Amino acid sequence: MRVRGVFWKTAVFTAVVVLSNVIGNLCLGLGMKSPAGVLSPWVFGGVALLIVWTLSRMTLLSWADLSFVLPVTALGYPLSAFAGRWFLGETITPERWVGTALIVAGTVLVGLTAPSTKEQS
Repeated sequence: MRVRGVFWKTAVFTAVVVLSNVIGNLCLGLGMKSPAGVLSPWVFGGVALLIVWTLSRMTLLSWADLSFVLPVTALGYPLSAFAGRWFLGETITPERWVGTALIVAGTVLVGLTAPSTKEQS
């Protein structure tokens, strides 16, 4: 039963890390392109979400291996590319899409492994 609880805890915190990173960066992008710039509410929201990202990532690292956390949370990079394309109208070259696909493939491969190599007590 303990392993199942660790799995769900890790899955939830991984989702929080990825989503707070993507949405925080998107908010920063929106804010910095607005007339208010640094004083935009979007920037303040982005900074708040990136604080959540940092704290949740630190928490995730406290019980999962670094070799698991970094690749799995790297899913935020392709999601940020999609967000930039859809919400900010950024142009993404085919080479960047290939790189994004490679990141996703690596994330899937690492996600199939256990989050920690330590025995659960």
